[in-house]
Amino acid sequence: MLHSTCRSSIHKICLLEGLLVKLMMRGGAATFDLAIGLSKAVISASKKRGRQCLWGSQVEETLHRLGWRQCLTPSLVANVIDPFLLTHYSLALGFFNWASQQPGFVHTPFTYHSLLKSLSHTNHFTAIHSLLKQAKALNFSIHPSLFSSIIASHVSHNRAREAFSLLGSVAPLCAEIGGPTCNSLLAALASDGCLEDACKLFDEMTERGIGFSTLGFGVFIWRVCGEGDLERVVSLLDEVKEHGSGINGSVVALLIVHGLCRASKVSEALWMLDELRSRGWKPDFMAYWVVAAVFRIMGNVADEVKVLKKKRKLGVAPRRSDYRDLILGLVRERRIYEAKDVGEVIVGGNFPVDDDVLNALIGSVSSVDPSAATVFFNFMVEKKRFPTILAVSELSSNLCRHGKVDKLLEVFHVLNSQNYFKDVEGFNVMMSFLCKAGKVREGYTVLQEMKKKGFQPNVSSYNYIMEACCKEDLLLPARKLWDEMFSNGCCGNLKTYNILIQKFSEVGQAEEAQTLFYHMLDKGVEPDVTSYTFLLEGLCQEDKLEAAFELYNRSVKQDIVHARDILSSFTLSLCKKGHLMAASKLLCSLNHDIGCAESHIILLKSLSDAQEIPIAIEHLNSRFLTNWSDLPDLPGTVSVRDGGSINLGHGEVASSSGARSNWLDY
Repeated sequence: MLHSTCRSSIHKICLLEGLLVKLMMRGGAATFDLAIGLSKAVISASKKRGRQCLWGSQVEETLHRLGWRQCLTPSLVANVIDPFLLTHYSLALGFFNWASQQPGFVHTPFTYHSLLKSLSHTNHFTAIHSLLKQAKALNFSIHPSLFSSIIASHVSHNRAREAFSLLGSVAPLCAEIGGPTCNSLLAALASDGCLEDACKLFDEMTERGIGFSTLGFGVFIWRVCGEGDLERVVSLLDEVKEHGSGINGSVVALLIVHGLCRASKVSEALWMLDELRSRGWKPDFMAYWVVAAVFRIMGNVADEVKVLKKKRKLGVAPRRSDYRDLILGLVRERRIYEAKDVGEVIVGGNFPVDDDVLNALIGSVSSVDPSAATVFFNFMVEKKRFPTILAVSELSSNLCRHGKVDKLLEVFHVLNSQNYFKDVEGFNVMMSFLCKAGKVREGYTVLQEMKKKGFQPNVSSYNYIMEACCKEDLLLPARKLWDEMFSNGCCGNLKTYNILIQKFSEVGQAEEAQTLFYHMLDKGVEPDVTSYTFLLEGLCQEDKLEAAFELYNRSVKQDIVHARDILSSFTLSLCKKGHLMAASKLLCSLNHDIGCAESHIILLKSLSDAQEIPIAIEHLNSRFLTNWSDLPDLPGTVSVRDGGSINLGHGEVASSSGARSNWLDY
């Protein structure tokens, strides 16, 4: 008798099959309704990895079982992919390829467009390029809006040159692809040092009358200034001016003089300030400050004073909204180094800046230069303004990632001294990153401080410390935390149990891990794939096969999808300890809903490595020459498909749920 979960899955498929048959009988008018049913069938049959559904043999078998291949049409395929599989990239690509293999089926521009739309927001660039190449060979046109999404995806994944090559292949469509995409690509090419390609794109945009944005043109001319060619810079300014533009002149003026100063062309930058003003680009105080600051660093007091006088006489006050738009735009376009440079000018000159801009700088810049991000953090705190908890989290995460533990401690010291953490969420952020940085003692001190201030730690608070203790092999403190947590009325959650089950399994204390597992069940916490995987690994490591098979049988009864996901790791654990025959019997006893090719491959490779060829041949015969649904039970086993427990013929498996150690008696 099939387990209820398995019966439910089959019942669901049968209902879908019945629905699809009815819809096919209604003909073309039901194409969209049929697409809904098919997409549900595909998603239901797919393997899940997190939130992503993956194409696999089970999906193909489900589609074959539906028996409507002769009714497959391009319109139906396109409607299944768009909109129902748009976010399931693997399924969209798999369904498209599967349709290609069906007799008499031929793809159309409609089906190509639907798949490209699904892939356009992903990093599956090999597949995208292959599809575009095929579409071109078939003389299928691709809508400019779709090209725009594909190019934008390349830019966001740091593939500006490939994006430029794609744009070049459809140059006549530049205007339709749009100014925002072209400006984004222009900035990306310049930022990445591809100035020759950036210049070609600038010329193409000028020729086709595509408007420039402050960000696109600004980053481009900023990087051109690094070449030190003033004539080229002035020429570019004239070209943009001739075509009319909504570019912010003051912002571009700052970027120009900054680029020249960075290229050690400070005298040229001083000359350019007057040139820009005479051409109506209106350098503001920030532009003059940049040049004066370089002269100050050089020790050239006379020229510094000269520039500051010009600033007071000729400069205009910077508008914080202009630089807010620029910095947030740079962060959004992932031009983080450029955002950092502009931010450093604002902070260095003590110019006005909004809190959301500083938060954006702290969070984004910390990913590439944590030390620079702490400068923005300190600037903010010195003015008695504080970053959001999200910005603090991003900064802390990146300080940990870059190994800047001392700076992390400084950040938390500053915030704590200002009474920044005022709720459990805030304290948990501090604790989590201290633990992540290996500062277990400091993390535990924060836990005690929380309680002194009247805040009750939650399960996440304890999990952070407990996980850090386990990573440092501090099992005794971890146990004490467990005691403290329950004595304070805080019950463990799935993560709590998994932390300890994993650690006890790793250190050869499978019995403790088992006790925790059954304690979890007693408390109504449902195990997941992680719980089963680590405990099964620990049991196999200690050769406790009967307990391992009982546990796996429990996973089947709980969730057949979980059991399928666990199977490969369980098989590998058995093989590593040399239990090859046990692994073979396990796999042969499973029905088609659970078994997977990966597990058999693991076993066959292990048999080959151990030179157990006869067992491998026997397993192959059992696996491939017997129909899955009619597979008989092997001696000493009871098949999972019959609802029994799996064992190795050593008698009934006794439940170990009765065992308890004192520290778990809650």
